[in-house]
Amino acid sequence: MGKTVVLGLISTKTPELEPRDQLLRRFDEAARYVPLENLALSPQCGFGSVLQGNVIGWDDQRRKVELLVDTARRVWGS
Repeated sequence: MGKTVVLGLISTKTPELEPRDQLLRRFDEAARYVPLENLALSPQCGFGSVLQGNVIGWDDQRRKVELLVDTARRVWGS
């Protein structure tokens, strides 16, 4: 295939964390169409994607990135 499909499953607009089970289900769904080694996980966009920035604090941003890393480890192993 030679291509990577990036799943932007983590919102940078709100401080609420996405449920990890929901993220893993989305990977299972995508893996039906694209091999797991051709999938990637990322936030939907940057945390400061507008001039004024988003209403999401540093601690919430850190928790989002930790969720992303933890989910990636569960999907692909450490």
